[in-house]
Order: sequence, then C-alpha cells, then structure tokens
Amino acid sequence: MEYNYGEDIKRRLKRIQGQIGGVLRMMDEQKNCKEVVAQLSAVRNASDRAIAQIVAENLQRCLLEEQEAGRDTGKMVKEAVELLVKSR
Repeated sequence: MEYNYGEDIKRRLKRIQGQIGGVLRMMDEQKNCKEVVAQLSAVRNASDRAIAQIVAENLQRCLLEEQEAGRDTGKMVKEAVELLVKSR
C-alpha cells in the first residue's frame, strides 16, 4: 500500500512520537498522575486524528477507483467505518 499523504501525516506521527517521549520523561521524573494522564489523552486524541485522516484519504482514493471501474462501493465504506470503530 502506498502512503501518499504528504508531509502532514508524517508531522502528526512525529508529534505523537515526541508526546510519547514526553510521557516517558514525566514518568521518570515522577510527575503527578493527572499530568501524565492528560498527556496520554493528548496522545490518544492525536493518534485518533491520524487514524481518521489515513482512513478518510484511503477511502476517498479507493472509492474513486471503484466508481471508475463501475463497482459497488458499499462494502468498502462499511469496512472503513469498521476500521474507525475498531481503532477506538
């Protein structure tokens, strides 16, 4: 599979990587539980947005290909929704 999402998705993922590093440092520094959980929530939200972007862009590309080939796209949409639900 090709990931032609440009630099935006890579920036998102690198930011998440940095946030994870920050959480590990916070834990090493014995930071307050609330602060660690707040940072982990930010990581989860950022990863949810990255997942949604990847699924949406892939779905859009695949739908166009299927429509051009004259095939039904219902199954593909259902699979994309299931991916999003599963990711939560």
